[in-house]
Amino acid sequence: MLHRRLILAAAALPLLARPSLGQGRFPTRPIRIITPWPPGGSLDALQRTMFDIMGRDLGQNIVSENMPGARGTRAAIFLTQQAQPDGYTLAHHHLSILRHPFLTRQPTWDPVADFSYIMQLSGFVFGTVVRNDARWRTLAEVFADARTRPGRISFSTSGIATTNHLAMEELASRERCELLHVPFRGAQEGVTALLGRQIDMVADAQAWRPQVETGEFRLLSVWTRTRLPSFPDAPTLNDLGYNMSVTSPYGFVGPKGLPPEIVDTLHRSMRKALQDEASQAVMRRWEMPDEYLGPREYLAFAAERVAYERATVARLGLSID
Repeated sequence: MLHRRLILAAAALPLLARPSLGQGRFPTRPIRIITPWPPGGSLDALQRTMFDIMGRDLGQNIVSENMPGARGTRAAIFLTQQAQPDGYTLAHHHLSILRHPFLTRQPTWDPVADFSYIMQLSGFVFGTVVRNDARWRTLAEVFADARTRPGRISFSTSGIATTNHLAMEELASRERCELLHVPFRGAQEGVTALLGRQIDMVADAQAWRPQVETGEFRLLSVWTRTRLPSFPDAPTLNDLGYNMSVTSPYGFVGPKGLPPEIVDTLHRSMRKALQDEASQAVMRRWEMPDEYLGPREYLAFAAERVAYERATVARLGLSID
């Protein structure tokens, strides 16, 4: 009888006193994803499309925040210094984050251990463009002119010691010429500078595409493995004999110590968003490479790439100090 009374008493407790079945479910509030570049271009188009899809899938808003500057490292700095490992603050991740610790004597981060790798997404479509009224019709003509006028021909990138900057330095070294590097916070700023005749050439991701399509810019080379269908006359670096392709794969990470179940939830939603037709349409529009990797594969790629970046910085004697 006493046992029956206890059961009835428990049944009469207010619902608020009972534990919620959904308690601990992720996410329960908006997720912030930081991008260390200014808005605009293919990356911005793809991420914003994906974030809308993820928001519907997860039932929470995905808040996109641009945090440009510092050679694309501000998002990584925020993750390692301020973000909690709860899944509510994530960041766009790129190769410069793997390279940065080897460029300075200042303490930064361990590019493998200090991040939780969630998903590799795509890569940049880099290229070199000049104004359509420029004297150069080929990249070879740019380098030939640079050999006669050392340091006079300028090119922009999205920052010092970024992947595209190092690729241009490699090309200039092979061609035995000297170019003037003009770093900006993002590719779109370089496009604006070229439109204003402040620089001679952009060597960056494809924020230049609209101006190439309208004929304002001339595309001298693309850095993808194969030619772009929309610009079939633009040679790749392989076509030009350099045996190089540069896409600088990127993805999403969280701070160190993100619980595996949260990584799995985020990865599932991100992959679903990437595979959605709306995202695939953006990728086709911008001819973006498919560089998808899951959490384990992305972490393995980062660990392998770090060894390459360390060796490259040492070989070239690079420093930002």
